Amino acid sequence: MPANESAPPVKKKGRRARLIVLVLVLALFAGLGYGAYWGVDSVRASFPQTTGSLKVPGLTGPVDVKRDAHGIPQLYADNDDDLFRAQGFVHAQDRFWEMDVRRHMTSGRLSEMFGSGQVETDAFLRTLGWRHVAQTEYDKKLSDETKKNLQAYADGVNAYLKGKSGKDLSVEHAALKLSDDYQPEQWSPVDSVAWLKAMAWDLRGNMQDEIDRALMSTKLSQAQIDELYPPYPFDRNKPIVEGGKVEGGKYAPQGSGGAGSTGGGSGSSATAMGSQASTGTDTATGLADNATAQGATVGLRTQLTSLAKTLDEIPAILGPNGSGIGSNSWVISGRYTTTGKPLLANDPHLSPQLPSVWYQMGLHCRTVSPQCQYDVAGYTFSGMPGVVIGHNADIAWGMTNLGADVTDLYLEQVKLEGYVYDNKVVPFTTRDEVIKVAGGASKTMTVRITNNGPLVSDRSDELGTVGSRAPVAGSAPDRGNGYAVALRWTALEPGKSMDAVFKLDKAKDFTEFRKAAADFEVPSQNLIYADGKNATGNIGYQAPGRIPVRGAGDGRMPAPGWDSKYAWKTGKDGSVEYIPQNELPYDSNPSRGYIVTANQAVAESGTGAGKYPYLLTTDWGYGARSQRINDLIEAKIKDSGKISTDDMRAMQMDNSSEIAALLTPMLAKINVSDPDVRSAQKLLEGWNYTQEPDSAAAAYFNAVWRNILKLAFGDKMPKELRIEGSCMNVRADSRGPADELAEVVRECGTRGPDSAQPDGGDRWFEVVRRLVKDEKSPWWSSPKKGFTQPATATRDELFARAMHDARWELTAKLGKDQSTWSWGRLHQLTLKNQTIGTEGPGFMQWLLNRGPWNLGGGEATVNATGWNASSGYGVTWVPSMRMVVSLNDLDKSRWINLTGASGHAYNGNYTDQTTMWAKGELLDWPFGKDAVDKATVDTLTLKP
Repeated sequence: MPANESAPPVKKKGRRARLIVLVLVLALFAGLGYGAYWGVDSVRASFPQTTGSLKVPGLTGPVDVKRDAHGIPQLYADNDDDLFRAQGFVHAQDRFWEMDVRRHMTSGRLSEMFGSGQVETDAFLRTLGWRHVAQTEYDKKLSDETKKNLQAYADGVNAYLKGKSGKDLSVEHAALKLSDDYQPEQWSPVDSVAWLKAMAWDLRGNMQDEIDRALMSTKLSQAQIDELYPPYPFDRNKPIVEGGKVEGGKYAPQGSGGAGSTGGGSGSSATAMGSQASTGTDTATGLADNATAQGATVGLRTQLTSLAKTLDEIPAILGPNGSGIGSNSWVISGRYTTTGKPLLANDPHLSPQLPSVWYQMGLHCRTVSPQCQYDVAGYTFSGMPGVVIGHNADIAWGMTNLGADVTDLYLEQVKLEGYVYDNKVVPFTTRDEVIKVAGGASKTMTVRITNNGPLVSDRSDELGTVGSRAPVAGSAPDRGNGYAVALRWTALEPGKSMDAVFKLDKAKDFTEFRKAAADFEVPSQNLIYADGKNATGNIGYQAPGRIPVRGAGDGRMPAPGWDSKYAWKTGKDGSVEYIPQNELPYDSNPSRGYIVTANQAVAESGTGAGKYPYLLTTDWGYGARSQRINDLIEAKIKDSGKISTDDMRAMQMDNSSEIAALLTPMLAKINVSDPDVRSAQKLLEGWNYTQEPDSAAAAYFNAVWRNILKLAFGDKMPKELRIEGSCMNVRADSRGPADELAEVVRECGTRGPDSAQPDGGDRWFEVVRRLVKDEKSPWWSSPKKGFTQPATATRDELFARAMHDARWELTAKLGKDQSTWSWGRLHQLTLKNQTIGTEGPGFMQWLLNRGPWNLGGGEATVNATGWNASSGYGVTWVPSMRMVVSLNDLDKSRWINLTGASGHAYNGNYTDQTTMWAKGELLDWPFGKDAVDKATVDTLTLKP
């Protein structure tokens, strides 16, 4: 599930200049005598008090905060209000800088903290309107109990803030305080709700694929694009659920008559597949047939290129979308565990950041009662009450991103007075936004909204333009002869996901778990379940989420917004028709004894027996990780019949490469004459395809894989998908075979490093798996390079050239002596502190950042330390935490975080878990009071 939260805002000159000012202020603040050491006072002033007692206004009784040696707190209270008030206080103690940056980002107010360099980012976020949606959710959708908990949490944060500013909050706040007299405002419940919108943004599904396919169409044929987006291999990689069916308005798992309603949702599947079976070519036809589409090709390319660039610049809360953001989770029945009860594992793959997006915490009622309902522990989000992933006294749960297609881009034909819809001009809905800028004048913008959503391609005069600007008055941009681009997204409709968090935290069985899941509308997640009831416990799965039922089109390409047949279906009351919650797939105690979710297909869509009647998406992960986990579980069961907690941990650290297993035997057979390349080739002999950090073979193979992708695909991509700065000479014609007489032009890529293609993820595994059977596929052709690299026309010729290029690339990076090569030296993780630590000068980065760590694992492996093959080998996303829950004895559960509990640089808990995390180690996870007391090293009592 849940990629770079509170992440560094975009790189702008105005921002960098402001950061330099902050650095100078900090240097002065530290004092010349202290130099780089900063000064003990400024470093330690914001460290939290962890012993003794503190008064917290609003508490009705004492709350104990018990921290272990890693600073992980377990809270004990006598009522819900006190429990969540204390949670807000403790989160703010350790992570308020993170919380403050995050809420400014989710509300489009980064400019208030960081100046004019953030205006364009704020404008895009204001256009999306996360804060407006969050406010509506709080006002109209959430239960009274949820709002009460949110208010208690906000009161706790504000109790911490009272009387504090600058260095009392964090070193970063000290800089803002001295340079601009910045003073954080009070926390509000809506600040917490808005976080779910940012989380949903990074888990939004196939929006990047939709853009990429449209941009590819400017250079590649539809047949070529289809080759680069092959269908999911259901014959080889198992979906999450198999053989279920929808009957009588309810989903029934295989071999089950249905386990009852989840609540929520209505309707039937009668309109499902038939209305969604259109392909992307329908969209293209609808575009081409429009009589007013002059300039459409140029306009579309301009709009989508600009939109893609904007998306690159928006702070990713969780990680780079598209390249492989995902997660692993699996649960095993007690029939196959050494404990006799279920074991549940989860490791969400998100962007590496410092501090980690997760905060470990326990929330305990001293006595569970109607007045105090919670006894739960796990991973929380700083700035939001409750536990997101973890276990309570009765059940455990984990999450991975389902990947449902919940976003659609619509091309809008703009006129002076509005936008075209079914041959009529409809006025825009508009909203004015004022962006306050630290150290500068405020900026005003107008958000324009169509019936398909906000125009994400809009900008005001002050913010610059994306494409041509629209012929309307005021600050509304003109689209010229092209099209504006609107975003339809389920998260822009108010929902009840915050209710779901609290319901999960106190669910006692599978029925209550499914009822909670019904409210988890956005983002759509795979939810796995376990309990320790009865002889061997129970395991389960639920696919929740608000997933639209489309009219024409299948969401693969931008749709013509002017044609109502491409709109999302609506009911008689005009509301959007979503797949009914009762008809979403689930599973309960399957006969195989385990459930695996790792972003693979949930179910095979179709109309035949055993097929799921709704189209969830066509852009699943391709199942490399999930099938490897399936294979590991089945092998262990066959070998010993039982799986232990340590076996689960070992599976999480599995480094096996599927693409290496496919290609290495082919590479080993290629005749290589260059002795240096031949010596590198020998590294692959006898290699077992595991990517350990000390493996020279893994380093060489991944370099070969990267160069195969570049030669076969990267150099054939339109510049809008190639990494920024990658330049090459191309023929002026943009599609089909090059005309030898066409003009040669210099063309440079424009994509950012996180989303450039080919990224090397498991989609590319599947592409190459299919193509290697055709040794003379046109994809294997590449032009000659200089005097040493001849043109290639076959698979083996291209592979040989990739091996040569990889050899000399590693010579440049790691040295000529192969005995010194290792995958970890290439594949490094550096943890960067938010904002200043990411973009500040070297002095600041040295102070705030940590690393590097040499890692094993890789792209689409279970130990998913991702990297983008277009941009290099550095780690771009990671297992952001790992946990293994034992339902036989919750105190025997294990967990680890990427960094540590503290967000304060130089605090002992800043990165104290990272080295253990890198080694695959797990910490004991105490839950019961006796176990918590035994692990406690500091106790703080919060008093009324």
